[in-house]
Amino acid sequence: MQHFPVFLDLSSRRVVLCGNGEMALAKLRLIARTSARIELFAPNPEPNLVQAATEFGASLHRRLPVAGDLAKVALVYTALGDEGDAAVARLARAEGALVNVVDNLEASDFITPSIVDRAPLTVAIATEGAAPVLARAIKADLEARLPQGLGVLARAGKGFRHTAEALAQGRRRRDFWADYYFDTGPKVLAEAGEELLDHAMRDLLARHLAKAPRPGRVDLVGAGPGDPELMTLRARRLLDAADVVIHDRLVPQPILDLARREAVFIAMGKEGFGPSASQVEINTAMVAHARAGAQVVRLKAGDPTVFARLDEETAALDAAGVAWAVVPGITAASAAAAAIGVSLTRRARNAELRILTAHDLDGFAEQDWRALARPGVVAAIYMGLRAARFLQGRLLMHGADGATPVSAVENASRANQRVLATRLDRMAADLGAATPTGPVMLLFGLAPAGAAAVAAHAIARFEELA
Repeated sequence: MQHFPVFLDLSSRRVVLCGNGEMALAKLRLIARTSARIELFAPNPEPNLVQAATEFGASLHRRLPVAGDLAKVALVYTALGDEGDAAVARLARAEGALVNVVDNLEASDFITPSIVDRAPLTVAIATEGAAPVLARAIKADLEARLPQGLGVLARAGKGFRHTAEALAQGRRRRDFWADYYFDTGPKVLAEAGEELLDHAMRDLLARHLAKAPRPGRVDLVGAGPGDPELMTLRARRLLDAADVVIHDRLVPQPILDLARREAVFIAMGKEGFGPSASQVEINTAMVAHARAGAQVVRLKAGDPTVFARLDEETAALDAAGVAWAVVPGITAASAAAAAIGVSLTRRARNAELRILTAHDLDGFAEQDWRALARPGVVAAIYMGLRAARFLQGRLLMHGADGATPVSAVENASRANQRVLATRLDRMAADLGAATPTGPVMLLFGLAPAGAAAVAAHAIARFEELA
């Protein structure tokens, strides 16, 4: 992020515009929405600019600014042309003012975003100059989606903020405002008008004050394989409402960024053969925060019901008398199959799918190797990277064909996803040569769609598949 988004209070502060024509007029109309003191410098202003300056109460100077004109100015916009803009920028910066040279990103100290105005609700959209057409398209979409009445609700709510402080800060206060903005407020505005909003808020506040605080709870939520767009709507909604997020090591930052910034984030990941939080520590944290009244999201990579110790966690919550619910997510096996463009089951190939973990509580996990070694078997193997040689040896020992295709998918669904197409008798060597650093899903018995003769030629490196 090169440009940090802020909202600047321009109440009674000076803002200077330099220039003529449509660009200066557009900036004048924009700044006139604020309560700034606007000064316009234009040696030969066009009639429509003079008219707009009069309409908006801007001071018009029929000349260029000189030393001293820009003292104690908050912002300066200039649209005079190269030499004129450079001169104004030097004067402004000498006085400590921020400068925007219209349509010149490199010469500007700040940029003005596209704005959706539902004052006091304001939405700003910016692309740091990279894609102004995209910013305008998003603005048009939001203009259509956000009703004009939102500004009325927000203005009424702004005046009620201090009264609402009678509710304890945190979830109780957020529940009140959610009730107002998404239920009571729109209904009262539509049915009775703006005049009754204050009365409606006072009545709503009394009801919320009379309510007993909601007890804490835990939602065990599947974050999916890593792409935020693959999360369920319910998962995103719960994450947005969470007071506390207890998350796995494999949950990426873009998904954590979907939670409220005010939420408490607790990293309690498990890592094979590495430092890990114990299950007792995870259970204790969930119970403690829920008993303190928090809305807790236990955020798990993939799906909570697949190799995620769900039963141990729900048993601990039951024993503590804490309410809980499970929100499924897309598991890594499905994401890996999607990555190679192949189904996990197919008629005439495999009537069953085996989902295995390469590790159990005692180390490498033993399986029904003879059943797995049969022709046509398909298995999705979790946590198989470090166990690749063990898996390969067991399967070959029990009669599996060394030419059986294996697809290894690293970071399934993420931007840095990579795929390795190999075969059983080369699997361990190829994985070792490829040196993956992210989580790897092994798909035994499956080759990537369109892969050429994997039985004859293994690809001993990961490839990024489009």
